[in-house]
Amino acid sequence: MIYIKSAIVFFRKPVNLSYTHSMMTDRMTMNEKIFDPAVLAGMQLKNRILRSATHEGMSDETGSPTENLKKLYVRLAKGGAGAIITGFAGIQSNGKGHLFGMSMIDSDDLIPAYREIVDAVHEYNTPIIMQIAHCGRQTRSKTTGLQTVAPSALRDAFFSEDMPRELSDEEINELIDNFVKSIVRAKKAGFDGVQLHAAHGYLLSEFLSSHSNRRKDRWGGSTENKYRLIGEIFKRATNVIGDYPILVKLNAYDGRKSGMKPDEAVRIAMMLEASGCAAIEVSCGIVEDGLYSIRGEELPVDAAMEYNFKYKNLPSPVKTIVKPILKRVMKQPKPLLKFNLDSALQIKKAVAIPVIVVGGINNIGDIDDIVANKGIDFVSMCRPFIIEPDIANKFNKGIQSASKCILCNYCTILTEAKPLRCYYGKLPNIGKD
Repeated sequence: MIYIKSAIVFFRKPVNLSYTHSMMTDRMTMNEKIFDPAVLAGMQLKNRILRSATHEGMSDETGSPTENLKKLYVRLAKGGAGAIITGFAGIQSNGKGHLFGMSMIDSDDLIPAYREIVDAVHEYNTPIIMQIAHCGRQTRSKTTGLQTVAPSALRDAFFSEDMPRELSDEEINELIDNFVKSIVRAKKAGFDGVQLHAAHGYLLSEFLSSHSNRRKDRWGGSTENKYRLIGEIFKRATNVIGDYPILVKLNAYDGRKSGMKPDEAVRIAMMLEASGCAAIEVSCGIVEDGLYSIRGEELPVDAAMEYNFKYKNLPSPVKTIVKPILKRVMKQPKPLLKFNLDSALQIKKAVAIPVIVVGGINNIGDIDDIVANKGIDFVSMCRPFIIEPDIANKFNKGIQSASKCILCNYCTILTEAKPLRCYYGKLPNIGKD
């Protein structure tokens, strides 16, 4: 039973949200606003469809990007993405994630390799934005070789093997400075802007949420105190680099009882605007919620049993017992599409800066409705760009109206062990791919 309980944490079902699926829109009647040139934080975009940050697993053991990562970004640029937001890059060694081949931006030595990538992408007149992050307690000491750290010393229900140590005031200030140094490096490398990852349960998100931040000092308690760390990053970065676009990916809600709720996310969005944030990308969920922020028709149980660190070493007889039970009792969260739209609309009403919405957006009819009718400034997609890096061009030319992605989420699970690619619901031959 302990294996089933552990797996339920990973595949936990969130609170059900209202959902109305928009009808597909014929290409000839679609509002052309999507594919008109647009401006985002001073960046010139060819359309309003962004490639959302997606972990690629294409950096070496030092976190330096490889040639394969450059080739991927070039494919995305050629494929018509309005802008590219990179997979997250770590700002310091104890914040590196447990996923395969994570990028880092913690050293000046990395700048030339990133400059090469930026120059290649700019040949296609496509802006590229670096997402920077610290993974907080959502990592493993076995990966970093260092003790896990977090706002408060609370064990993560999924990364349960590590008890994180509460960050000291001195360490928080050092962390802020390292975020600023990483922003400076990104600018020197030529990136058009950066995005702070304050979603999905990583460190900045942990500080914002009362579920993970139980501090009683100036870094916890009130919304203002929980926001203080991000506010300090903006303040110190602006003093160093001036007018350089800093975007934020923000959780609007999660599945934790004391976690983020849309009304608090709206207040945080207003604080971000006051701090000088260039744009807000609205997302949801943390790892403890399971597949909350990346939803699918069926649980990727087979993939998790083979590649996730918690389950891959279970005895085969145990896997045989657990898999069918999970498939029968665990239901995937609903809605599957547009599940951050309501929250994004609430935030859009409260701020004047651009709002980007991500999460289950995979067809041109929904994109048209979100941009033309709902008034959200930009949409971003993850999985559709994995299976089809040229999906934006296909939408623009009317070649197809929906992504070929089947929402199997094998891509998500296998990034623990392999570089990013689409598996289309089929496990690779172990050791042969």
